[in-house]
Order: sequence, then C-alpha cells, then structure tokens
Amino acid sequence: MGLIIYLDGQYLEEKDAKVSVFDHGLLYGDGVFEGIRVYSGCIFRLEQHLDRLFSSAKYIMLDIPMSKDELIQATVETVRRNNLRDGYIRLVVTRGKGDLGLAPWKCPKATVFIIASTIKLYPAEFYEKGMEIVTVPTTRNRNEALNARAKTLNYLNNILAKIEAKNAGVEEALMLDASGFVAECTGDNIFLLRQGVMLTPPTYLGALKGITRDSIIELARKEGIEVVEQPFTRFDVYEADECFLTGTAAEAIPVVKVDGRVIGDGKPGAITWKLIERYRAITAVDGVKID
Repeated sequence: MGLIIYLDGQYLEEKDAKVSVFDHGLLYGDGVFEGIRVYSGCIFRLEQHLDRLFSSAKYIMLDIPMSKDELIQATVETVRRNNLRDGYIRLVVTRGKGDLGLAPWKCPKATVFIIASTIKLYPAEFYEKGMEIVTVPTTRNRNEALNARAKTLNYLNNILAKIEAKNAGVEEALMLDASGFVAECTGDNIFLLRQGVMLTPPTYLGALKGITRDSIIELARKEGIEVVEQPFTRFDVYEADECFLTGTAAEAIPVVKVDGRVIGDGKPGAITWKLIERYRAITAVDGVKID
C-alpha cells in the first residue's frame, strides 16, 4: 500500500488522491502551504506552523475551509495512518477549482490536502563537514510584489535561484535583495556568527519568518548569545567566524564556504554545533504528540 493522503475530508490512497486540472494552485500557484517535521512521534511546533498558514492565507485573501483544531486533527490522523514516527508533512491549501481566468472569486471552495512522508535535502556529510554555497544573479522577490512572510505555492523565484546554484556546482544559493543585502537562501534562512554575536537578515528584506529560524533564535538567546536582526552584505558573510542555514526540511546545517571564500577555519563552528544540539534536543518534545 502506498501513502495515505488527506484530501478535502477524505483519507485516500496516493493513487486516488487527485485534484482538478482547473485547480488554481496548479494553474497559477495560487495557494499557501506549510512544511512540518515529525520527530519521534511529535509534530514539531504544529500550532506555530498553522498560525503561519492562516496568516499567509489572510494575506492572499484565501478562506481556509477548516478551523485550526480541525487541521490539527487531520494532520495528526494523516501521520498516524502512514505509521510515521519521523518524517515530513506537506500541508497545502489551494484556491480550489475555478476556470481558466485569474479571478480567485470564481473558485468557490479551497482545496486542502496533507501529505505525510519523508524528505532529504542534502547529503549526510554536509551536516558533518559543512556545505558550500554561492551567490546567484536571481534576486529575492521584492516585498512590494510578493511579501516573503506569506508562504505561498509560487516558488519560481526560489527555483530559478536553485537552478543557478546547481549550474555552479553547489546545492544551495545565497539570494540578495534588490539593494544587494543578503535575504536568504532558496529554502533556508541564513545566520552568521561574528565575535560571539549572531546575525540574521530581518524579514522585511525578503526572508521568510521561518519556524526553525525562530526556534534557533530562542535557543541562542537562552544560551546568552546576542542575536541581531539587521541588514548585512556579502562582505559580512565572507568575514564571519561561522555560518549556518536553517529550515524545516534542511533543519540546521553548517556552511563552510561562500563564493569560494572559506568561512572561519573551514569547519563547522563550536557555536553552530551547540545550537544544532540544542535544536535537536527540543524537536521531539515541542509540539503535538501523535500518540
């Protein structure tokens, strides 16, 4: 038996879980989503993810046809039906079925589906030894055009940057905003450490307000590390003592080289490792249990 998918109130086998070719999520990327982790039977920070889902939906004026409690129940049940103890959840709300025009008001009801499976973004050795990234020509969308605080289905901006990274021989891209400030990577937030101070770009530059990002910031402050959200350029990245990325799918991963410049001593830093360990310690206890 394949995966069991939640789709508009039903739990269906993967082969039977289908959406219309007229769904505006497919036709126009009109919808919102969340990527959520499961660790040892705990859905990590599920309520925070759902809060962000509803905020994203409000931004694009999309009515989610389920309450937060109903989404929690559906997510937990989807995980249970797939016997998943550790893995990845993709919760998607599209505008729903409409016509071939753009008008969202011609889509009478949103489509909701939930996939509970697994994901692996990077090789294991990247987590142990660190990874290399490059800055790419594609800049982050301007917030005036599409605010990065909304986690929408329209990811073409990130995909183009990902292609450029792959063409350069690496797995991840550093994206700048239109003014040349560091925004984020294609699917991850970025952090620097310089003389014991941790820097990360503010969300108004086009960075997603990541759930993992917020978790790392909280953990750093508990460790007494000063965290500053402020604009910075690639110069600051190059002279950093440590660098790492965070994201639900990527978790937390060290970066040891950017644009050919070695970061620090070329190895994952001590503070990076400490925060990764602290993060791993909370993942199985901070969230909604499926048992």
